[in-house]
Amino acid sequence: MNATLRDILSQPGVLIADGATGTFLQQVGLPRGMAPERWNLENPNAILALHRSYLDAGAQLILTNSFGGNRYRLARHGLAEQLREVNLTAAQLARQAAGTTAWVLGDIGPLGELLAPLGSISYEDAVTTFSAQTAALVEGGVDGILIETMSDLGEVKAAVEGARRVTDLPVLVTMSFDTRGRTMMGITPTQAAHELWALGVDVVGANCGRSLPENLEAIRAMREAEPQAVLMAKPNAGLPHTAGDTLHYEVTPEVMADYAVRFVALGVKIFGGCCGSTPEHIRAVVRALRG
Repeated sequence: MNATLRDILSQPGVLIADGATGTFLQQVGLPRGMAPERWNLENPNAILALHRSYLDAGAQLILTNSFGGNRYRLARHGLAEQLREVNLTAAQLARQAAGTTAWVLGDIGPLGELLAPLGSISYEDAVTTFSAQTAALVEGGVDGILIETMSDLGEVKAAVEGARRVTDLPVLVTMSFDTRGRTMMGITPTQAAHELWALGVDVVGANCGRSLPENLEAIRAMREAEPQAVLMAKPNAGLPHTAGDTLHYEVTPEVMADYAVRFVALGVKIFGGCCGSTPEHIRAVVRALRG
């Protein structure tokens, strides 16, 4: 790939991203309660298989297995001292799978702790934490950084600042609107679009959430708020239902593909799936969007 990811983001057309990581890994044996990031070190073949499954389905962009790769989340699983190794390996595995034919985003999720004054984490501590994770992902060869599933704009700003301290790669940000059309911290899609785009990030959007229709409305509001913004959507395959020890998601590949067309009609540049979505969902999306 001679063009950079930033070049591609400015060109017409849609990029199809991968689907879920955690629910995929649980289906192939990741124990409930175990950090998916542990498998970067202990079961790298499973992570390669994850990435290759989505690439084989037609994904052009994959996320590293590093959503919970910050020191606060890793500390809960005894992995805080291995932060660099966990994130570096996540990026290297995704890069190995993608080669030069697909893009890799370094995936960064929330800290799992509240920032002051609601919590005990200072803004500067958050910046430092996000910076350390970003540095390891960049060292591993990612093409950009995705800050995702965010609900607090203060935490988003810390993550963006942390990323920019160590890289000039594209930064993408998606928030999760799952509480009556707002994030858990009360942020509306309109407010998010205005404040995120003002940060000068490369892409803004929505991921996770409660349903495809609610995510679609969030994206519609973001488009209306910032018509020039480059948008990303990575919705869940609906809500999970428990059957014994197994989680089942209600949205079929065909339904997700139908909605993918609607998201792209709103000008979404990157579309993929979040929790519950599988390679079959992405394969159906590829068929719908590529004809």
